[in-house]
Amino acid sequence: MRSNIISDKINTSYKAVVIGGSAGSFQVVTKILSSIPEDFPLPIVLCLHRLKHVRNGFVEALSIKSVKGVVEPLDKESLVKGKVYLAPANYHLSFELGNSFALSTEDMINNSRPSIDVTFETAAYVFRHKVIGILLSGANKDGAFGMKRLNDRGGLTIVQDPEDCTINTMPLSAMKMSKIDCILSVEEIIRFLNLLYSSYKK
Repeated sequence: MRSNIISDKINTSYKAVVIGGSAGSFQVVTKILSSIPEDFPLPIVLCLHRLKHVRNGFVEALSIKSVKGVVEPLDKESLVKGKVYLAPANYHLSFELGNSFALSTEDMINNSRPSIDVTFETAAYVFRHKVIGILLSGANKDGAFGMKRLNDRGGLTIVQDPEDCTINTMPLSAMKMSKIDCILSVEEIIRFLNLLYSSYKK
């Protein structure tokens, strides 16, 4: 469903926001992280395709623009409200029951490690209807199956408007695989997150 009317998706039951992206998503993510309040209450988990052999600089580049600190979680680290996490280079990032992370170096999925599908699927399993999944610009189909899993488990699914993407393969693939709740521009995604913030602060 294409929808610019997002107020009916706002509630205070959500436990996490999970964002996936690839080519063209870095600037979108930095814009999102620079546009939300510093005390945004939910953890935000980023699974972004990145060069697997370049381990330094990415977190720092995100942190420069972000109003919140960005960290790469350790294996078995607990998820903390209000923090921003980035999947480490060359590791799949999963969620485990008990609100903790798991890292692995299992085979690539969709030629990707970290795989957005892995992060989204495990988020769907752990959080069910209490998770928001956002899929941004990207050049392959990673994330589409994960968005379907989120949808199947009752999570809120949002894709960046394909017309707003640098490369629209990712959101289009997700839209073909399942019924997406909201198709939003970057500005609308930011507006949604800020409305969500306001609801938690009431």
